[in-house]
Amino acid sequence: MDRLSNTVRPYAWGSTTLIPELLGVAPTGLPQAEMWMGAHPGAPSQTGRGSLHDIIDADPARELGRPALEAFGPRLPFLLKLLAAGAPLSLQVHPDRSQAQAGFAAEEAAGVPLDAPHRNYKDDNHKPELVCALTPFDGLCGFRPPVEAADLIGALDVDSLKPYVDLLHAHPEEAALREVLTAVLSADPEEMAHTVAEAAAAAERLGGPYAPFAAIAHHFPGDPGVIAAMLLNHVRLQPGEALFLGAGVPHAYLGGLAVEIMANSDNVLRCGLTPKHVDVPELLRVVRFEAGDPGVLRPEASPSGEELYDTPIDEFRLSRFVRPRGAAPVDLTLPTPQILLATAGRPEAGELTLAPGESVFVPAGEKVELSGTGTVFRATVAV
Repeated sequence: MDRLSNTVRPYAWGSTTLIPELLGVAPTGLPQAEMWMGAHPGAPSQTGRGSLHDIIDADPARELGRPALEAFGPRLPFLLKLLAAGAPLSLQVHPDRSQAQAGFAAEEAAGVPLDAPHRNYKDDNHKPELVCALTPFDGLCGFRPPVEAADLIGALDVDSLKPYVDLLHAHPEEAALREVLTAVLSADPEEMAHTVAEAAAAAERLGGPYAPFAAIAHHFPGDPGVIAAMLLNHVRLQPGEALFLGAGVPHAYLGGLAVEIMANSDNVLRCGLTPKHVDVPELLRVVRFEAGDPGVLRPEASPSGEELYDTPIDEFRLSRFVRPRGAAPVDLTLPTPQILLATAGRPEAGELTLAPGESVFVPAGEKVELSGTGTVFRATVAV
C-alpha cells in the first residue's frame, strides 16, 4: 500500500480556499482547482516507490490484478480528483467510445497534432464522469424540457430571444433543442454578445432561479454559452449527493467542492463558457438532445457500511464509508486496484492514518483494513 503525493492543478476557475480548507493548510492566494489521484501521465501521483504511472507500467499484473488487466489493459482505467470550482467551468460534452474511436482515428489520419488548439480527440476513449459533493455544489446537467426552457428564457423579455422561445414551443423535443442550440452557437458573435448582455441584465434584476445565469454571465460576458446554459437543468447537490454524466450529456460545474471520478480520457467537446475552440458541427453530432431529470444519485448502503454510487460504467466504481466513533474495522481487500481518499476525521487504512485530503493506492489483492473514525471514498473498478 502506497501513500500518495498528488498534484494540484492551478486552473483559473479554481477556488483559492476550498482545497486548502479541506487539507487544513493556509491558502496561497492562487487558484487550486483539482487534485489528481491516479496514474494519468499528465500528473501521476507520486509514491515512495516512484510515480504510480511507472509502478503500474513496470508490473501491471501485480498492481492491477488479472481481472482489471484483462478488462482494461495495462493501465489504471480511472482518475480520481478533488475538484474545487470557484467559477464556472466550460459547458461541455464527452463522446461515447465509438465516437471517440472514430474521431481520434480521423484526426490522426488528417495529421492534426495532439496539442493543436482545434484538436477535439486526444485519445480513443470515452469519458463518463461521476461527481459527488463535499460541500453544496452547483452545476448544470442535461436539457430541461423545451417548454420549461421556453418559459425561463421568455420571462427575460429580451426581443432577440423570442425566436428561440417560439422554436422551443413549436417543435418536438429533440428537434426544438437541436435547433435552438444550433442557432445560439451559430449566431453572429456581435449580435449574440448584445443579446447576452440584455439577458444578463434581466437575470440580475429577476434573481431567484435566474441568479446562477447572472453569475455565469458575470464570468463570461457576451458568451453564447450563457444562453445555451439556460437550456439545461440547474442542480444544487448537497454533501453526499452525486451526478453521473454519461456520453453526450451537456454539463458544467459552477461552484463548490466535490470528489470526481472519471474514465481515463481527455476528450472534451465544448459548447461555450470558454475562450477555447468550439467545434459546433462535431459538438452537435455528439450531443444527445434528450430532456429529463438530471438524476441526483444518493448512495446505497450495504451491511458492511459501504455506500455505493451505482453507475452503468465498468472503468470505475465509487463508494464511501462514513465511520462513527467505535465502528468495527472493515476488510477492504479486493482483487482489483483501489485508491482510498479521506475527506473527514482521521481514519486508518492498515497502519496508515489519513488526514482529510490524504490518499493511498492499494494494489490488487493486497490486504487492507479500514478502521478509525471519519469519511473515506473508495475508488476501484467494476469487474
